[in-house]
Amino acid sequence: MSTQPVTIRDLVVHQLIKEANGPASVALRDAVLPVTPAGQRLVDHLCQQYVARLGKGFGKFEEDETQFAVPGLVRAHVIDQSIDFITLTRGMMSQLQLRAEQEALATGGFVLFARGRDEEADFLLVALVSEVMGTAITDGMHITDSLHLDMNTLRVAGRVDLTAWQKGQDRYLSFLKGRGDVAAYFKLFLGCNDVVTALKETQKLVQGLENFVATTQLGHAARDELFERAHGYLDELGNDARSVSIADVAEKIWPDEPEKMRETLADESLQLNDGFVPDRRAIKPLKRFKTTAPGWKLEFDRGAIRSGDVIYNKSNDTIVLYNVPEQLRKDLVGDE
Repeated sequence: MSTQPVTIRDLVVHQLIKEANGPASVALRDAVLPVTPAGQRLVDHLCQQYVARLGKGFGKFEEDETQFAVPGLVRAHVIDQSIDFITLTRGMMSQLQLRAEQEALATGGFVLFARGRDEEADFLLVALVSEVMGTAITDGMHITDSLHLDMNTLRVAGRVDLTAWQKGQDRYLSFLKGRGDVAAYFKLFLGCNDVVTALKETQKLVQGLENFVATTQLGHAARDELFERAHGYLDELGNDARSVSIADVAEKIWPDEPEKMRETLADESLQLNDGFVPDRRAIKPLKRFKTTAPGWKLEFDRGAIRSGDVIYNKSNDTIVLYNVPEQLRKDLVGDE
């Protein structure tokens, strides 16, 4: 994960005013904010927090812009350039207020909008940040209460990869799913269609596990143990029709250092959704090797290597099979 500061093009903060089970209202700024060192630190911190968080949903804008107005607002600002950034964000706040009204448990906070660029893309970040009570020391060495932004708890946020969107890619919009359904209103506000295919998501999870093994440089025994543990856990979830929690995957599969695995699985390049039921077809590579050459096909479990039934000699690039089944032996030797 990059720690380089992002280049901020536009920045503004509005306020969503709402208590749980209460009505929603907004307090809006009339102009964008100057990019001060404090503003830069805040945006950098939120971007780093967002990238590191697991449990994100990925998708694209809904096509029905009558029911979902934010995609049209973003297009008007980015593509048509018919509205400026402050008009974009005020329009988005109107939609956020509407969706928050529909979610009883939604609560308010300061809503930061930043358009910027990191090492990879032009992006639009929207983050709802709460206030917490802290303690400060005054110039006279007195202790006093001090309200400040809760920089360590990013409850609700979304990000549009504007570069990928303009290139016509399929998945350029993400949002924090959080625990439970409270953040669902934020997905509706963004107009995000996050319909997932369990097969594709499971394949991405398997790829993420392979990435982890490669970057951690595990030995053969530790690698095979990890893959078999992953296969068993995901197979059980798939069999029981239970959904995946990426955070739980890391705890179950690599309990000694789950944070290392979380960091790999949180990589934005994977675009790995939370909450899908594993497709058991897609986890076979965790347990089995399967390959095809012009004159033959071969498939075997990782356990066959440990037992010695399959031996690969990398010095001469050969595979030797032991304990050949009787019928195959007869087919090979004929009437001898």
